[in-house]
Amino acid sequence: MQTLPLLAPEGWVELFAGADRVLRHLELWDRYAVDTEDERYRRWRETGHYPVVENAFWTAAASAVRRGVVMERARVVSRPVSEYIVFEHAATVQNLKFGERVRWLWREDASDLLLPGNDFWLVDDRRVMFNLFDGDGRPTAVQVTEDRRVVQACAAAFAAVWERGVDHADFVI
Repeated sequence: MQTLPLLAPEGWVELFAGADRVLRHLELWDRYAVDTEDERYRRWRETGHYPVVENAFWTAAASAVRRGVVMERARVVSRPVSEYIVFEHAATVQNLKFGERVRWLWREDASDLLLPGNDFWLVDDRRVMFNLFDGDGRPTAVQVTEDRRVVQACAAAFAAVWERGVDHADFVI
């Protein structure tokens, strides 16, 4: 497995452009670092609504979806949810606008699933990019592998969470 620095915006463009069929993202943390000075976060705290924005990440995601790539995101969360998850739930309007499908699964409903130790992106069931975070939820690096056993394990983990997950439209936090 190769450990690399964090992806710059062009790295996300490359990741999404490299997908032919499907991009799947599994999120396992209840709290990711957020810049409390970020305009979107401040607006959400003030109004409860998340302002949709366009940037290189979302432009690349929308481009992949227009090419026919299916984008799916599954989130495993604890109950009661953290403030960050409330924010993320509101921000999911962004994911949906750009064509991503999102499901949520309560952590207690995942106890019997074998899940990896890190969030990941699965590209066409052939490559995995793990997102590494420090203890405060700040991204630190990525790990990339095409090891068939790791790819298959991640594909199985995502499929299990997706199957049990609740569609965003029906998920109440």
